[in-house]
Amino acid sequence: MNVLEQSTIGEYVAKDFRTAAVFSKYGIDFCCKGNRTIEEACEKKGMDFAQIENEITQLLETKSDGAIDFKSWPSDLLIDYIEKTHHRYVEEKSTVLVAFLDKLCKVHGHNHPELFAIKELFDGCSEELAQHMQKEEYILFPFIKKMENALRTGQAIEEPHFGTVENPIAMMKHEHENEGDRFVKIAALTNNYTPPTDACNTYKVTFAMLQEFEQDLHKHIHLENNILFPKAIEMQNRFTE
Repeated sequence: MNVLEQSTIGEYVAKDFRTAAVFSKYGIDFCCKGNRTIEEACEKKGMDFAQIENEITQLLETKSDGAIDFKSWPSDLLIDYIEKTHHRYVEEKSTVLVAFLDKLCKVHGHNHPELFAIKELFDGCSEELAQHMQKEEYILFPFIKKMENALRTGQAIEEPHFGTVENPIAMMKHEHENEGDRFVKIAALTNNYTPPTDACNTYKVTFAMLQEFEQDLHKHIHLENNILFPKAIEMQNRFTE
């Protein structure tokens, strides 16, 4: 068994984010379902593992284009980046997309009833992500930062009310998967974000924004599931050694 068969998809993307483009091309989820091996994902989708293995190997053998090595960042810096880049993005774009989808339903809903389903899915996404990010920013992230600081200064740390850090992490990962599933449905309903022939400019812009939102969400979830959360679990384990 070679290295590609042993490593998970999430581990590969954490090591070199360029691999995310290969996985996305083949419709392989590298964020919410990044804990599978490439071979397992290929078996589930009935795809040729050897072909994807070859593409990944060739990519890893080429010199990196200077992409940010998030894996080398301390957890507190990574948290600040996630909040200021991805959480802020969700907050800003959600408001705009909710308004645009509402307008599309009123103007084009008669001819395109799928817009109502898309709006319902995104409204749910917007509400759930807002609550999800609050739990991260007020409960999980501060504790991870506290652990990082305690290890840096050699101080002890009190056990949090939620017990092991794996408890809130499991909840966050479950909620990530819910949003990933929701966007699979949105992508299907929008024909992979392809506007219909009678689409107005608002229609086209809304679909482009939905696609961008999904791409940002994939990066957002990847940074948490595949890099930040494993770091947090490793840190807490060091306190129990």
